[in-house]
Amino acid sequence: MKSNKSYLKRIKVTKNGKLITRKIGQNHFNAKNRTNTTLAKRRPVAFYMTNKNRGRYLNNA
Repeated sequence: MKSNKSYLKRIKVTKNGKLITRKIGQNHFNAKNRTNTTLAKRRPVAFYMTNKNRGRYLNNA
């Protein structure tokens, strides 16, 4: 099976197998927020998938 490219563009798999993504829904809602809030939204967030879905979508990653 091939890997799902839409997932691979958004998810980084670390060497230990953890999944890292950006915080969802936070592209352009930062205008009126405090600096600390804006910077916190830019930090990567852990992403959890079941092994079944991981094998399905991130097959070769």
